[in-house]
Amino acid sequence: MRIERLELEGFRNYVCQAADFDPRCNVVCGENAQGKTNLLEALVYLSRGRSPRARTDREMIGFQAEAARLRTRAASREREFWVQADLFRGRRRRLTVNQVPVKTNAALGDVYHTVLFQPEDLYLIREGAAARRRFLDTALCQLRPRYAAALAGYERAREQKTRILRDYDQRPDLLEALPEFNEQMIRLGAALVQYRYQFCLRLAEYAALHHRECSGGRETLTLQYQTVSSIEDPGAEIGILADRLRRHMESHREAELSSRLCLSGPHKDDILVSIDGREAKQYASQGQTRTAALALKLAEREIYKNAAGEYPVLLLDDVLSELDPRRQEFVLNRIAGGQVFITCCEEDRLPSLLGGRVFHVEQGNIL
Repeated sequence: MRIERLELEGFRNYVCQAADFDPRCNVVCGENAQGKTNLLEALVYLSRGRSPRARTDREMIGFQAEAARLRTRAASREREFWVQADLFRGRRRRLTVNQVPVKTNAALGDVYHTVLFQPEDLYLIREGAAARRRFLDTALCQLRPRYAAALAGYERAREQKTRILRDYDQRPDLLEALPEFNEQMIRLGAALVQYRYQFCLRLAEYAALHHRECSGGRETLTLQYQTVSSIEDPGAEIGILADRLRRHMESHREAELSSRLCLSGPHKDDILVSIDGREAKQYASQGQTRTAALALKLAEREIYKNAAGEYPVLLLDDVLSELDPRRQEFVLNRIAGGQVFITCCEEDRLPSLLGGRVFHVEQGNIL
């Protein structure tokens, strides 16, 4: 998978820009607040249908523009694709692949995948469970369109259930609809658990290898998928998973009514990360947690490679500057074989190491 060309109009601080990229390494240099991260954001949006930064599409439209257009030519599976997103202030966006309208984010993920690595990802291990669930969801939504559909349906059902729990004292009749949304959450939640468990098995395998290499063989990284307590075996058949989720939800019914919160379901899942048998979140050093985070992101890339037969496009947004020389070298030694975009403030030796091109970004202009 590779991005051959990107065209931007009215997107963030880009008025009208286009660039052709190298199939190996593309280093994007420039001072802060010039548009380097915006460029990567556009590549991510065209692969996922959502921004890693903005809450709404309107936020990505330039201040002086009424609409924005993002367009890329991508090569994947020995085919060429034109992916386009038109964003508007007053109406819904329009997405097309090879000029054919598409309605779902999953349709974009079928074209090419991206793995985005940002400085905040280095703190993935130390953050709360929500950050690691977001990591799982972002990866699986690109890999498995059915997971994306199940996740969207689950979140809709949970939102409706939350409204019922919040308002039922004013409208007791709302409780009549509660069983319906409970069953939706159970059915879709079982699918989420099944997908997440299988993904975590592969993630644990590759992340352990990367962590062992980066630590010089001195440390062992282990991952354990954690879901609701009533599920003893997350790898069980989906019918068994649904039954266990139903049992857990029924046991929390009174607590949910009292707290007016959804307390039961895979929206509370987590990944337990351990180094040499100790929970990394509590006991690991800063260097160890950064190495573990690197291992997770590189493992994600390997899983994509095995699933699609091609490496995804790897986007490193000012990450290398946050790493010491040893970890920089570790990353650079493992990103060959696929297309890479690296943002940095100063041009350095990366192109000579990896082969590729250097782009300078200044006030929304790509040079």
